[in-house]
Amino acid sequence: METIIENPTVAQKFTAVDLYNMPEQGGRNELVQGEIIPMSPASTKHGLIVFRLAFEVGLFTNKNQLGEVYAAETGFTINQNPDTVRAPDVAFIAKKRIPEGGVPETGFWAIAPDLVAEIVSPNDRM
Repeated sequence: METIIENPTVAQKFTAVDLYNMPEQGGRNELVQGEIIPMSPASTKHGLIVFRLAFEVGLFTNKNQLGEVYAAETGFTINQNPDTVRAPDVAFIAKKRIPEGGVPETGFWAIAPDLVAEIVSPNDRM
């Protein structure tokens, strides 16, 4: 069931669950200390670089059975109350940190990745 949030106010704080249940509206969002941060789609070159990096890291990780590699748009809840959910371009979680139940079926990871790669684009705000 989708959560529809109309006209969010500055004072309103959202949770990771709120973010997960939001309908996609032509882009993706991240959550920083309970505030929704709209993210524009990646450029063509950015997407190509992310794919190539994730592919190579994934090959190495799988060959050596080190853990799991995630590409862009995978959410990680890295802080709670207020919640912060980030979606790095490439992320790695070590095998020893993956819970016995395995990879979550729904929602976001509730742990920070062991390794993150973020591709900087010319239009990124620093």
